[in-house]
Amino acid sequence: MKIRTGFGYDVHQLKEGLPFWLGGIQVPHTHGALGHSDADVLIHVICDALLGAANLRDIGFHFPDTDPQYKGIDSKRLLKEVVRLLTERGYQISNIDSTICLEAPKVNPHIPEMQRVLAEVMGLDADDISIKATTTEKLGFVGRREGVAAYASVLITK
Repeated sequence: MKIRTGFGYDVHQLKEGLPFWLGGIQVPHTHGALGHSDADVLIHVICDALLGAANLRDIGFHFPDTDPQYKGIDSKRLLKEVVRLLTERGYQISNIDSTICLEAPKVNPHIPEMQRVLAEVMGLDADDISIKATTTEKLGFVGRREGVAAYASVLITK
């Protein structure tokens, strides 16, 4: 059995009036993430971590922001394609551990629904997807509520 790990990091600017997609669900908030797709920072880091673990480059390589077909796309579709690429190469996802860095809104009440949605998209048990949330204690761009950041690590097997 081959065991591989992957790591992902992503940042998106927050802008007033945009929908805020996080972990495959729309979270009620006055600001949303700015990006070419729906700017779901959590899904993006999971995609990057999975692609990296399988040595398949990164999300920008597979879904470039210069390609109009990805403008406004639901990031769950990108994640589904990443899972297909891994499956095609004989990999299985063992688990995902992620952290969202955000001052507001509070993410904890939404984590079970995010786990359910992501598990459905990836064909995993929700128990295999850890989502944590933290603030940056009002420091940096996250602390000033200018943006959102996320990290993910994954374990895949072949």
